[in-house]
Amino acid sequence: MTLALSAACGALEPILGYPDALFRAVGHPVSWIGRLIGFLDEKLNRENHSFVRRRLMGCAATALVLAAAAVAGAVVERVLALAPAPFGFLLSAAAGSTLVAQKSLFDHVRTVGAALESGGIEAGREAVARLVGRDVSALEAAGVRRAAIESLAENFSDGIVAPLLWIAAFGLPGGLVYKALNTADSMVGHRSARHEAFGFAAARLDDLANLLPARWAALCVIVAAAFTSSAEARAGARIVRRDHGAHDSPNSGWPEAAFAGALGLKFGGPRRYGKRLVEGHFIGDGRADATPQDLSRALALYRRACLVNWAALAFGALAFILWRG
Repeated sequence: MTLALSAACGALEPILGYPDALFRAVGHPVSWIGRLIGFLDEKLNRENHSFVRRRLMGCAATALVLAAAAVAGAVVERVLALAPAPFGFLLSAAAGSTLVAQKSLFDHVRTVGAALESGGIEAGREAVARLVGRDVSALEAAGVRRAAIESLAENFSDGIVAPLLWIAAFGLPGGLVYKALNTADSMVGHRSARHEAFGFAAARLDDLANLLPARWAALCVIVAAAFTSSAEARAGARIVRRDHGAHDSPNSGWPEAAFAGALGLKFGGPRRYGKRLVEGHFIGDGRADATPQDLSRALALYRRACLVNWAALAFGALAFILWRG
């Protein structure tokens, strides 16, 4: 039933989203996890400790966060299962949908284009800064759009495909554990002076957790491109084969290469994170300057890729149910 639950989560999330009123009232599972990670980072990651001790503390903190997520997910799953059928299943699907970001990612990326059109470059930079961690202060309009599309590609894997696959494998506990790990990686898993040791476990485990989802996400994009008039599936497959390893991450290059190839764009290259300049490799061989039409094409491809991913889950669940009789 976890496969059916995952498909139901993917179907409900674009309908339900996560209401702003609910977020203001109680927050979001990611914000709850983030507060726990921030607390552990403050208490356990001391600058006067040795590198080895900080790494051990980071391993302990990561284990604690994942254990808390697993227990919370199991409790919620058990409690919701007490409701009469089919309400227990629907409540579980609604709870699981909070771990998926199909609607919010689409809305955030579309907002970048709208901000550029209505408010100019400063509004566009402000909007895209909510999606990316790099320094966007020097980006022109084309660069802002390209950064938004890159974020759309990367987060298609991290924010949609991966949580749904983990729910499909392990139910709500699996989805919540993945979300906790992904949040820990985004908060402490980067190579800075403060987090190189403490965030080691979170970063390496997140890489492992995304190995299959990233590759599946690239395949979903390529299949979706075959059904999108403004995208090219063969080019997407070619760039994935050639450039998936050009990204610093062992996983992010897969969906980014699929989007870049299918849309005829070029991602990556040099970028700045605060005062640090990263000489990244390029992904794709198309245009580096993204137009408003490119942003619209990327969103159209993204929606179809979400549909391909959901259809695979739904047909898989149906096939399993029929096989079990």
